[in-house]
Amino acid sequence: MNPRLPYLQRKTAVLTTSPGVYIMKNAQEKIIYIGKAKNLRNRVTSYFRDHPDHTPKTAKMVSQVYDYDFIVTASEYEALVLECSLIKQHKPPYNILLKDDKGYHYIRISPPPYSRITAELHTDAEGTYLGPYMSGFTVRQTVSTVNRMFRLPTCNRQFPESFRKQRPCLNYHIGQCMGVCKGQIPEAQYAEAVADAVRFIKSGGDHTVTALEQRMTAAADRLDFEEAARLRDRIAAIRAAGEKQDIMDAVTADTDVIGLAESNDMTVISVLIYRGGRLYDQNSFFLTGEALSGQPLDEFLPQYYSAKSGRDLPKTILLERMPEEAELLRGLLSERAGHSVSLEQPVRGARHRLVLKAKQNAGEKLSLKAGRTSRELLALEELAHALGLEKPPLRIESYDISNLSSASMVAGMVVFENGRPLKNAYRRFAIRELDQQNDYASMQEVIRRRFQEYLKAQQEPESTAKALNEFGVLPDLILLDGGQTHVAAIAPVLAEFGLEIPLFGMVKDQKHRTRAIAASGGEIAVREKQAAFALLTRIQDEVHRFAITYMKTKHRQSSYALTLTQIPGIGEKKAQKLLLTYKTRAQLRAATPEQLAKTAGVNAETAEKLYALIQELPEQ
Repeated sequence: MNPRLPYLQRKTAVLTTSPGVYIMKNAQEKIIYIGKAKNLRNRVTSYFRDHPDHTPKTAKMVSQVYDYDFIVTASEYEALVLECSLIKQHKPPYNILLKDDKGYHYIRISPPPYSRITAELHTDAEGTYLGPYMSGFTVRQTVSTVNRMFRLPTCNRQFPESFRKQRPCLNYHIGQCMGVCKGQIPEAQYAEAVADAVRFIKSGGDHTVTALEQRMTAAADRLDFEEAARLRDRIAAIRAAGEKQDIMDAVTADTDVIGLAESNDMTVISVLIYRGGRLYDQNSFFLTGEALSGQPLDEFLPQYYSAKSGRDLPKTILLERMPEEAELLRGLLSERAGHSVSLEQPVRGARHRLVLKAKQNAGEKLSLKAGRTSRELLALEELAHALGLEKPPLRIESYDISNLSSASMVAGMVVFENGRPLKNAYRRFAIRELDQQNDYASMQEVIRRRFQEYLKAQQEPESTAKALNEFGVLPDLILLDGGQTHVAAIAPVLAEFGLEIPLFGMVKDQKHRTRAIAASGGEIAVREKQAAFALLTRIQDEVHRFAITYMKTKHRQSSYALTLTQIPGIGEKKAQKLLLTYKTRAQLRAATPEQLAKTAGVNAETAEKLYALIQELPEQ
């Protein structure tokens, strides 16, 4: 609770309703957050209510506000421009901080003979360097393209020392290397290929093709058909590479494509930059600040483009989701660029595939930071979008009931964390309160017992680590093996505990495969979201396997206990006590009559009969 709240409320009560920018400061007069508003009073009041519905990050920021300042603007558009400028100047900790992942990069041509073309971060080694370039992505792509196009070696062999010492590698056999290792390529011919590659890097494909065509004609005129054929193949390779790129020219003439990947504690935004119909550059940004917005793109876009000069702004920006203030941003960018800038959210076709590519780039960057595969991150993100969750569910608990008879009613709980099974958190439940099979009542009992243990763990902060690991953590999502009726039966149980945990059912088809997700208001189709669908199928298969395995184990134990009750004086309770004391049949067979008598509480004669029966039973 902020002790300055009464003062801040009084100050805000007389604040103007005009548009403008508000500037939150802490007790040291340091700016900690900057925001804009169409109505300053309404927006700032939302921070200082007595019972606000803040996210944890917003609540943390509000707790540090000592005072605030504001600047009235003529319009919301002007407020947007001013907000961007102020954030760039002051870099408040609660606004998004952008960390670029790039440094300087170079293309190196090593000294002759038999020079190599490589991508480098430094210029320490001997050779000729092209650059510096800002984009490592562009450098790596260029080096890979020219080496393949001009059939230059990329192996670790040293020439001419390695001539004829080893067989040519796979690249030679698939036509991507001229086979220098065979020792049959003259040094002058190789140097000419390197020079053509460097010319291609410096001047582009058109100039290189023109020069090669002139040399090819000259070679044919002097009847050097072998040289003419080699130049013809090189021209064909350059043109083929250009044709593959031309497919996207109409889509990517002057376009930025922006994709986003999120985890619970990190967001990565990837910007693919297309200029002149070609992928020109790529930027990835890690959102390291404690952003208050639930939509990171809304904060990212104005800050990113306000740092660009007008000539660097594209004509089209492709997004996976339109920002709330798309028209304001479109007007701002168009004015700065001196031409119309359109914001688009494609849902199909080539443009949509470009957005998916940007998302994939962001996912790969995030996976390196989060220690998960991009597929796992995408699955959680898709699942969150499909179910309407604010964040990808970091911890998922799933429950299934399994029974073969009223004596073998059990449930299984499996946990997936970061999209992977967390097997040490799996738990088994034997149904205690029911005499007859009832899946709904059984599920209610299991969920109630699980969250009773949670409350117990919260009330005992000094409880053992084992108890905390079992039930002391709340899930971000609960999935039941069942449909809408299961969800309707369990929702009141969560309400008893005052818990607002997203709850859904996993609906199966006739072949026991995941068909849809059941919510309280109907079913949600997930088959079109491939990564999320695969994750849900895996969760459903795993919880079913875990529950049915426990049921079979318990059923065998019940059957074995029933066999022991054939001995007069051994009832169901005494049989269960023996099975609890001797966990396996091997341990039970190894017990002496005296040990059996003491455990079951029977006389020596009954213990001898019991011992004889146990020895006659099969080991499994």
